[in-house]
Amino acid sequence: MLRPVGGHLICRYMTHDSTQRFTAIVLAADRTPNDPVALAAQVPCKALAPVGGQPMVFRVLDALAATDQVEACILCGPAAAIVAREPLLQERLASPALSWLPPRATPSTSVVAALSAVPRGTPVLVTTADHALLQPKMVEYFCRQALAAGCDVVAALASYQQIMAKYPGMRRTRTRLRNGDFCGCNLFAFLTPASHSAANFWRRVENERKRPVKMLRELGWLVVLRYLLGRLSLEAALQHISRRMELRAGVVIMPFPEAAVDVDSPGDWNIARGIASRSEHQL
Repeated sequence: MLRPVGGHLICRYMTHDSTQRFTAIVLAADRTPNDPVALAAQVPCKALAPVGGQPMVFRVLDALAATDQVEACILCGPAAAIVAREPLLQERLASPALSWLPPRATPSTSVVAALSAVPRGTPVLVTTADHALLQPKMVEYFCRQALAAGCDVVAALASYQQIMAKYPGMRRTRTRLRNGDFCGCNLFAFLTPASHSAANFWRRVENERKRPVKMLRELGWLVVLRYLLGRLSLEAALQHISRRMELRAGVVIMPFPEAAVDVDSPGDWNIARGIASRSEHQL
């Protein structure tokens, strides 16, 4: 079902129209009250923590707006009470290309709700407000490669080795596969009407995250065992996920180590601020 092509994997299916433009969904709600990044930055929510002199969420919105791949954007969060007392957010939301939806209880349920607001057949890009180093060229690269993949759903990954080579000592969650270690990049493409069911699969897995046995049953025991034994390749993982979701799943390997930097902790926030202040013009 999948074959390696260049730096990414694609499906053996007809490709999508490369001239299609995406609707972007930006997840901008805190997962829990008293988010540690928000507390450290002394802002009402994590999305408003400043990096490079402006709130992270504005950096993400600017990166999306600066590419011709994205036609419109839905900001899912922060909460209505925060928006009501933040004039700069209200000013942004006055743009006809940007709309706001209240966040749901979890990221997956927020995506399900936001997808229902997008016309069927429109390709959708999902990212997060804490993607503080997102740049237009990253968005361009991912969207173009995702459309060319001929899949229903596509996720962005980055090589853990490349990230460590550029930023030694940075702590990133990695997935250890037979053909390399990879980190998620918080970039997801939902490319077909059928792809919306992937958000429901994500929701089921997310609901079982505190019940390991049920979560493993949802993912499949055999693939989990192969992963634990170090025998699972990226291609085999994608084939398994495709079967479980009854969709065509693919990945784009990003050539930008910064694409894997999100802000989950005050330490991450400090790292992102340091990278932005030192090398913003080089990203």
